[in-house]
Amino acid sequence: MSLPGPDHGNADHAHILANKWMNATKLAEMVKTQGLVYKKGKFSAIEEEQLRAAIEAFKVNRGLTDEQLLDIIFQKSEKGKDNAFWSEITSALALRPIIAVYHHVRRAKWMPEEDAVLKRAVTDLGQQWEKVSEIVGRMSSDCRDRYRNHIANREVRVTGVWTKEEEEELTSIVTEMTIQQGKDFDNDVFWGKVSDRMGNRRGRQQCRIKWTDSLSKTVKNEGQKPRWSAQDAYILVHKVDSMNVRDDTEIDWKTLPDSDWNLWSAHSLQRRWLTMKRGIKGYEDMTHQEIMDILRVKKAHLPPASATRKRKVTSAANVEDPAEAETGDAGPSGTQEAQNSASDGQDRDADGSTDDSDA
Repeated sequence: MSLPGPDHGNADHAHILANKWMNATKLAEMVKTQGLVYKKGKFSAIEEEQLRAAIEAFKVNRGLTDEQLLDIIFQKSEKGKDNAFWSEITSALALRPIIAVYHHVRRAKWMPEEDAVLKRAVTDLGQQWEKVSEIVGRMSSDCRDRYRNHIANREVRVTGVWTKEEEEELTSIVTEMTIQQGKDFDNDVFWGKVSDRMGNRRGRQQCRIKWTDSLSKTVKNEGQKPRWSAQDAYILVHKVDSMNVRDDTEIDWKTLPDSDWNLWSAHSLQRRWLTMKRGIKGYEDMTHQEIMDILRVKKAHLPPASATRKRKVTSAANVEDPAEAETGDAGPSGTQEAQNSASDGQDRDADGSTDDSDA
């Protein structure tokens, strides 16, 4: 892959992001006080390749073996972090905080033997993550997240198609915890608590994905299940076009919905986009811009809204003309952005979470 050079924007901010270990609160403060812009969400294919190249360059330049490199990446103690390594590879990316790169690189695949050790350690010690970490050989935060998302309550976990009763139970729990308390059911849900109230039969991520991809849009549409339309496809194409990204893996799908087009979850929009893209013959050999050119022609005109289908939410009002859309950063920033990038211990998830799905 021929990698484009990272556009770091403000050089001072780029240096801070690559060298200063800031938690979500500090990032939010920097956004407010200094106009900090940074990226979050899923790492793009370009970023993954940039990271791989930076890690390999670090190893070669210092004459390290694979084992020595792994020792640097998987230090058991946070106090033992090799700051020079993490700063160097973070500098190879644009607008990513060093702490995000650190957690992303360290989320390597867990082996079955490690899961077994982790489960035994938690059985013996409870959720004392520092002590568990010493036994497992992974950092405490890694142990906590692995246990919470992939091991806890596996014996009662249900997979597969949700029953109507489960859907009704989930809807009742979420609306009770949010709407009935004046909260936002798109952002103010603590999915661990939702899973607990369902008897842990469905995991926190199963609950989140089921709600955002299926049930929330029915609630938003006053009980009617909306259907994807040609108008929605038009809006999606032109919203993607206005993002000015080099590759669709750079898209933060959470940024696409707005107040006038909020029925569809980030997962739903991403799947719809992939369906449209794969409908183009030879798309595998095309650049994102070439695909965009074809879809822009196919979706050149806004279809009329269906006269037979009444929606609570209308779609077209906020769609910018691509010719007039301002070009901006590929990734979002702002106070909410910083709040949503809270530490791995935070229980509220947003679409595009780096955790693996249990669904």
